[in-house]
Amino acid sequence: MYKRIFVPVDDSETSNLALQEACKLAKELGAALRVAHVVDLAQFGWGGTEFLDATELQQSIKQAGEQVLSQINASIKAQGLTADCQILESWGDKIAVVLLDDANGWNADLIVMGTHGWGGLMHLLLGSVAEGLLKISEVPVLLIRNPNN
Repeated sequence: MYKRIFVPVDDSETSNLALQEACKLAKELGAALRVAHVVDLAQFGWGGTEFLDATELQQSIKQAGEQVLSQINASIKAQGLTADCQILESWGDKIAVVLLDDANGWNADLIVMGTHGWGGLMHLLLGSVAEGLLKISEVPVLLIRNPNN
């Protein structure tokens, strides 16, 4: 069965639901957990930041991501589990590719992630990391939908 569960998180309610499901599976299966949060540093890496310190902004983004992972790690420990928590950096790359590269490098055999389930205009404007990952992953993906969306 599954021994290495990869969980992308983004500090949303939907992501937290996926993490809860991944923790249940990890407990039942005795599986290892890897939790990853992607920070997109490209948005402040070039152009348009003449009046801003891009390096300082990028550091703030990383610190916010580390805070998200710290809170998640505490929640995981409270459940009697341990996880390898990672900040992944994107420099304008597709988030799904960044996540899958890390999942594959870690030899994940299951990816558990949340999906907002947006359709129509919201999907067109915001896209879907979950959909993008589904299209390129050879690793099984378990999508958890937030019933409140």
